[in-house]
Amino acid sequence: MPHTDLASAFNGQYFVVTGSTQGLGAAVAHTLAQRGAAGLIVCGRRRAEGEEQVRQLAQLDCQAFFVEADLENVEDCRAIIDAARTHFGTLHGLVNCAGMSDRGTILDTSPELFDRLFAVNVRAPFFLMQEALKLMISTGVEGAVVNIQSITGHGGQSFLSAYAASKGALAILTKNVAFSALRNRIRVNGLNIGWMDTPHEDQIQRQYHGAQDGWLAEAERAQPFGRLLKPEEVAQSVAFLLSREAGMMTGSVIDLEQGVVGCTDSGSPQPHQALSLPGGV
Repeated sequence: MPHTDLASAFNGQYFVVTGSTQGLGAAVAHTLAQRGAAGLIVCGRRRAEGEEQVRQLAQLDCQAFFVEADLENVEDCRAIIDAARTHFGTLHGLVNCAGMSDRGTILDTSPELFDRLFAVNVRAPFFLMQEALKLMISTGVEGAVVNIQSITGHGGQSFLSAYAASKGALAILTKNVAFSALRNRIRVNGLNIGWMDTPHEDQIQRQYHGAQDGWLAEAERAQPFGRLLKPEEVAQSVAFLLSREAGMMTGSVIDLEQGVVGCTDSGSPQPHQALSLPGGV
């Protein structure tokens, strides 16, 4: 297989990137544009940020359109792919970056939070892939899908019970869709992302863990590589999985994390404390 020039890897190709108004999604969109993508659908709940992304992508000679969408709603998911059909007539790749990581243990997760987590982290990617594959197949495109998953999908922390379950479900969905689309030559892969430095993570640390200014620098000093994952380096891995450089790789779920699942110098994994009932009862 001939070597691909990164600057032109996606020439003439069109992509949908969810959760692309900030953080990882925005980094993925910019990386694809820098590598020649002809057009992008960016989406999210914040119109001002989305329109700013469209402006920045235009400066990279990439035609982009913003779709305001709440991925808890299936019709919004369908509208995102419809926008690709309307503006581009086809689709070469889908990247499911959007996600929720709100905290909750097995004891205090409400039905409402559980449903929201599964709606955004599992149901939305399901129906986005459904519509994307229909468009790819109808236009004869041998495309690719990358699902942004989580290292937590291997089991996760006690305060992420429903989130861990949703990411585990997405990992199985990735493999099932990869198998289903194999003879259409549509590849589907996933990245299990570890701790990453994003605006959303900053919000989560402050909201749920009482983090103060300076928490990031302290956290990074404790990591093996001296930093948290950065959106730009994850975006490069996404671009590889979307590209011809990945060959026939499909159904792969790859850990991108500063650790090796199943290995520890601290004995078997154990929770830091016993579960406590909500309200301290």
